[in-house]
Amino acid sequence: MKREILALQQLLQQKKIDAYLVPTSDFHQSEYISGYFKEREYLSGFTGSAGTLVVTTDEALLWTDGRYFIQAEQELEGSGIRLCKSGEEGVPTVEEYLLSIMQPGQILAFDGRVISATQGIDLTNKLQEKQAKIQWDENLLDGIWKERPALPERPAYLLEERYSGKSRAAKFADVRHAMKQYGANGHLLTTLDDIAWLLNLRGDDVVYTPVPLAYLYLSMQDAFLYISPKAIDEKGKEKLAADGVILRPYEKIYEELPTRTEGQDVLLDTASVNYSLYRCLSGNAIQGVNPEKLQKAVKNPVEIKNLFNCHIKDGVAVTKFMIWLKKNVRKTAITERSAEDYLERCRQRQEGYLEPSFRTISAYQEHAAMMHYAATVESDKALAPEGMLLVDSGGQYLEGTTDVTRTFVLGPLPTETKLHYTTVVRSMLNLASVRFLYGCRGGNLDILARGPLWQLTLDYKCGTGHGVGYLLNVHEGPNAFRWKMAQGYDSTSVLEEGMVTTDEPGVYLEGKYGIRIENELLCRKDVKNEYGQFMRFEPLTLVPIDLDGIDVQYMTESDMGALNQYHRLVFDQLSPYFDGEELETLRYYTRPLEKKS
Repeated sequence: MKREILALQQLLQQKKIDAYLVPTSDFHQSEYISGYFKEREYLSGFTGSAGTLVVTTDEALLWTDGRYFIQAEQELEGSGIRLCKSGEEGVPTVEEYLLSIMQPGQILAFDGRVISATQGIDLTNKLQEKQAKIQWDENLLDGIWKERPALPERPAYLLEERYSGKSRAAKFADVRHAMKQYGANGHLLTTLDDIAWLLNLRGDDVVYTPVPLAYLYLSMQDAFLYISPKAIDEKGKEKLAADGVILRPYEKIYEELPTRTEGQDVLLDTASVNYSLYRCLSGNAIQGVNPEKLQKAVKNPVEIKNLFNCHIKDGVAVTKFMIWLKKNVRKTAITERSAEDYLERCRQRQEGYLEPSFRTISAYQEHAAMMHYAATVESDKALAPEGMLLVDSGGQYLEGTTDVTRTFVLGPLPTETKLHYTTVVRSMLNLASVRFLYGCRGGNLDILARGPLWQLTLDYKCGTGHGVGYLLNVHEGPNAFRWKMAQGYDSTSVLEEGMVTTDEPGVYLEGKYGIRIENELLCRKDVKNEYGQFMRFEPLTLVPIDLDGIDVQYMTESDMGALNQYHRLVFDQLSPYFDGEELETLRYYTRPLEKKS
């Protein structure tokens, strides 16, 4: 067993605690977390972005989802930690496992600040039925993790209205109107993207996500922002104060919330507010979805205009990378990591670029079968003029957030591989080209992307697509394409005009290869007639799809028409930024396909 697990087990025995729960989370239920919060990774050695660890006095188990099965098996090997593959037949959930092992009088412990109120309430109620107890007010890792990184306190900045498209005052008015509809006069907000959106505030406290660590308590008159005193400069403080924002130290919320909420009807989302804060409330809690979640999912006209601009920039960067990669793979030494670095340099040349929107996946051959593979010094694979390189990457620009995947063909492909590649392209285009009636949800449309692969008895163990924020989270609900429900993504959410959702079907064959093609889609209104309001998608992503992987015998005329139409758009939008040999290469990469007679 890993020494970190053994140290925790020894502490459990000393404190007479029977099990300790360690999620992948921070105090705000964020997807990506700073080094300070990487407790699960520190204990287990598993580096994936999703997973839950349970440590008892005599065993340790780690749950993760299908994106990480292969990676987790490799990283947990020899650790003594048992892998539990979430969603697989016969595998209990974390909760089911805990309820099966906890006996009357035993204690389950966790840090209530990194557990959602929903989960904390549920575990408390169910363990009470078994006469077991919970302990939520202590972080046991404080006594074990001696070299823990510091809590980030980086400078934040206010986003100008030419980027946000809407003032703080207008957003406050909209949210307070929603509060009245809930019958609330207070609103506790802890999700960092919601706070950043509402305040037109951005920061650098969370890796890949430009947000500061903060809490917000919004009343009908004031807004109390709990944030590091180092985060906001004097000019920013003045602008926030003019909109009724009162600054308080980040950690003071646990001390002040009981007084702040006394006699209040407080709107909060128990799926995002942490359990410790929930226990601090003295007022009446009104459970509801944060109004900011849907409001920020529907991009306003200024944001949409900016998004088109940043996707042109991003398209130029990724296309220049594609040209370099395919030209040089036969000439010079390239590895997964050096390819990733070159792509980052391409983005850094674009005006308004800030940082990646997630860790780039640069995965060659069998590595691409791991959906969220990240190349390390040890795993860094040299590329050769054969097979495929899957690159899933994105950028944070002042004008928005991008997320694009292309699978690049580096040499001749076997017939079956071309079938799989062509089918993935067909699947992506099939969803992107749909016209649908307003009221459809992501769950209604997922089959359009998954269907062609199901015909081959293939599938992918993830959703087809996720919502994307505006200079915020690259993965952002409520909109999504998926036929299975998953926390954070609601495939029952109606697709509204202005929502941005990714379209990213794939094929993943362990030990062989992975293929994924991903575009971001903007939801638009289409024709309205006696049947209702029809909707459509408009592509935001502008990057050639590598035609070297296409076998037209597997495509219908409709498939080829959709692909050719997309490539005409790509050429028209990107060609002004290319000249000479690169322009001719772009023209070749976006050439129209046709079936040979």
